Amino acid sequence: MPLSHPAYQHHRGHHEVAINPVFTREPVRVPRNHLPPGELDPDIAYQLVHDELMLDGNARLNLATFVTTWMEPQATQLMTECFDKNMIDKDEYPRTAELELRCVRMLAQLWHAPPAPDATGCSTTGSSEACMLAGLALKRRWQYARKAASKPFDRPNLVMGINVQVCWEKFANYWDVEPRLIPMEGERFHLSPDQAVAHCDENTIGVVAVLGSTFDGSYEPVAEICAALDDLQANTGLDIPVHVDGASGAMIAPFCDPDLVWDFQLPRVSSINTSGHKYGLVYPGVGWVVWRDAAALPEDLVFRVNYLGGNMPTFALNFSRPGAQVVAQYYNFLRLGFEGYQRVQQSCRQVATQLAGKIGEFGPFRLLTRGDELPVFAFTLHEHISDYSVFDVSAALREHGWLVPAYAFPEHRTDLAVLRVVVRNGFTHDLADLLLADLRTELPRLTRQSTPQRGVEASSFSHGAASP
Repeated sequence: MPLSHPAYQHHRGHHEVAINPVFTREPVRVPRNHLPPGELDPDIAYQLVHDELMLDGNARLNLATFVTTWMEPQATQLMTECFDKNMIDKDEYPRTAELELRCVRMLAQLWHAPPAPDATGCSTTGSSEACMLAGLALKRRWQYARKAASKPFDRPNLVMGINVQVCWEKFANYWDVEPRLIPMEGERFHLSPDQAVAHCDENTIGVVAVLGSTFDGSYEPVAEICAALDDLQANTGLDIPVHVDGASGAMIAPFCDPDLVWDFQLPRVSSINTSGHKYGLVYPGVGWVVWRDAAALPEDLVFRVNYLGGNMPTFALNFSRPGAQVVAQYYNFLRLGFEGYQRVQQSCRQVATQLAGKIGEFGPFRLLTRGDELPVFAFTLHEHISDYSVFDVSAALREHGWLVPAYAFPEHRTDLAVLRVVVRNGFTHDLADLLLADLRTELPRLTRQSTPQRGVEASSFSHGAASP
């Protein structure tokens, strides 16, 4: 945390924390910001940390995050047994490494990758790392093609909607790629085929299509974008691949939208990522990236490291990390299978669509989306509502324990501020009814305001690295 951060400034004067006298016979105060001079009893240390964490919000009531907040006890037990296994030590933990490969194969099959002796992909710490790896592969393939044609290769660009996660902007910044971010316009809140093609040229390394925008839960039209790029190639010769950022949607569409063509069935799709810790139903953090085939991942990006006595191929930005999340992902794949995932995801969508429909019936609110793609929906206030803002609604719900984010849309729709609800496994119809009841309770109080009490500056929410 930067030293200028308000939270740091607020707590800087509180140098010590007192221990509950029940746990110690002598008054004891422990320094907050430097190592204590001596040791603490483990139960006392636990209680100090436990008590401070009580001030966090209730994760199950956090409707801002896409990240899994509940798993079965058996999965938690498996994770506990694997926290000490380092994923990078594949020679030391060969069965954990095998479970990772099995997960990659399962995802490749789920996303209709062409048959191959083995799938090309890996686990990551989350979708942010997965996107970085996919972007690197796009850039390297483009560079090789340009070199082979004796053309300049120093000005790569990547085309994407402004609704992408900030990890794509980070990728462009870190690896010297021009980000061509297509602004929103009117009621178009994500990338369209015509806008994608209009911003492509010979220096475009790829187009990113998002299967499930975090701003409103809608799918980008992957098949239509690919078709437009097919036409572009026919007319100009430019062969531009597509990466599908399926952080959430890649684990929703196969189960809820089986007729939707968005994955490797489209020849132009070269790679796909997803977050296992979102609708993959695993605690954070695990992500996955899969390439169409071995040719889509340049061989020189894969390092073959002699580590602890074995020759190990690796392609990742991180090195050491626990194997627990990968094991938990494999557990979920075994435990639920296709039918189980379908049941869970369809239940989430049903809760989302029904909740959205009921909120849409409330007079003040206008739905932007209805939760019928991602089980996520965004809604705003009708124009005639001037007594309060979406930020006031968010603050009122927070008083009941609900974390419902309010935020303004990006360029060119910064005039539009919305609320968003993410329905995850564990958010039931009963909880949805409780949210509705609390919202209904707060509306009369909000209506009695003369002017909005909160604006954009009151929001601490942002569309983070691979979504909050």
